[in-house]
Amino acid sequence: MRVQARAQYIRQSPYKVRRVLDLVRGLPVAEARHVLSFANRRATEPVSKVLESAVANARHNHALDPEELFVVSAFADEGPTLKRMRPRARGRASRILRRTSHVTIVVGDRREEGEEV
Repeated sequence: MRVQARAQYIRQSPYKVRRVLDLVRGLPVAEARHVLSFANRRATEPVSKVLESAVANARHNHALDPEELFVVSAFADEGPTLKRMRPRARGRASRILRRTSHVTIVVGDRREEGEEV
């Protein structure tokens, strides 16, 4: 059984979030929590929240044991980009792109390990 959780409009670029997701992809949930607690990145907070939400969804909605879960897939898609302006010299302005991301984490139990993701 596979269960997912999503967080949308995270105010961090997808590139930076993907660096954190690469650390936890394929790990058991307990080990993924441990890795996220020691990763020195700003993106670990929203990724941790999405992971905990996926585990809670699996436990409450599908009666799966959290001890047997592992991270099947984790990815970050690009969300809408906020366009801002910064004043520059001689009355000009330059554009600042504030990127957002949508984070999805899928957890599953070991019974479906041989299936394609």
